[in-house]
Amino acid sequence: MELDLCAPCLFGLEGPLKNEIAHLGCKNVRAENGRVRFRGTEADAARVNLRSRFGERVLIELARGQAASFEELFRLAETAPWEAFIPQNGVFPVKGYALNSALHSVPDCQKIVKKAVSRRLGKRYGLTWLPEDGALYQIQFAILNDEAALYLDTTGTGLHKRGYRPAQVAAPLRETLAAAMVDIAGYRGKGDFCDPFCGSGTIAIEAALAAKRRAPGLKRQFAAERWPAFPAAVWRDAREEAVLAEFSGTYHIFASDVDPKAVAIAKANAARAGVDDIIRFAVADACAFDRRTERGVIVTNPPYGERLLDRPQAAALMRRFGEAVRPLAGWSQYILSADEEFERAYGRRADKVRKLYNGMIKCGLYIYK
Repeated sequence: MELDLCAPCLFGLEGPLKNEIAHLGCKNVRAENGRVRFRGTEADAARVNLRSRFGERVLIELARGQAASFEELFRLAETAPWEAFIPQNGVFPVKGYALNSALHSVPDCQKIVKKAVSRRLGKRYGLTWLPEDGALYQIQFAILNDEAALYLDTTGTGLHKRGYRPAQVAAPLRETLAAAMVDIAGYRGKGDFCDPFCGSGTIAIEAALAAKRRAPGLKRQFAAERWPAFPAAVWRDAREEAVLAEFSGTYHIFASDVDPKAVAIAKANAARAGVDDIIRFAVADACAFDRRTERGVIVTNPPYGERLLDRPQAAALMRRFGEAVRPLAGWSQYILSADEEFERAYGRRADKVRKLYNGMIKCGLYIYK
């Protein structure tokens, strides 16, 4: 069955996510602010859940239309074909958001959508009361400028939760953002790769997963795996396809941090991800950067005075790091920072700055070719 699908993402990752979904064979792929919409089957939804490095989840869009009043929102929700997915005992909580719209009370919108879906399912199943004691069918709504979209979430726990990072340092980088930084840097497994501020190891681990072409969701479960509308064969075939797409080779991925505890955590995380055999970890001062070859790429997320260090300390650290890597003419650098004065501290203007978000923190990816 052809479905209207939507993959939300962090702002700034729409381009990489669009390319990824198109490469997976989905149709009518188009990027919007904070999301990529596309057409596909249940098999495509399973494939994107398993293999997407940049998306946050995979949603089925069941309705879209005007919702400037509660009556319009109720009518829109009641006309959506929920019974195509939700059985009579399905659990269907509702969550969402409303921006720049007449309907601004999220709790009231939740109640309206819940009531409309309950009425439709009750009529379809001939029930006056729905038990809601089965699998989870999370309903989401998004209301923007008085237009509402209604979704079912096939993912469950967000796709950035790969499962390899139960332990982390104080300021973790979201896995999907780390994966996008690796992608923007053009790393595909060839050449030297280094993160000298590795923290919990996320960037190096995502680089290793990308080099191996290993599906980041291979070891986890998804909400739609419990749905009768998604046959078990869909997930089995998607996993077999993902395993066949893996690649093996010799890689030069290095990760270091001045904090021994962070390095220990990073090693444990890499082991859980199954890539500890291709990442070399070390306790080392980034400001005494030890190059391995004449050429390579540095992709890193140093402290920038938001959650670790204060701003003067972070600026001093970047000044020393900039001095350490400036002689390395053959090494490209991709440095994520929320400090708008980063270039001044680093001592060099970037060739390009790409706007990204680390959670709710607006950052720049400072690119030095």
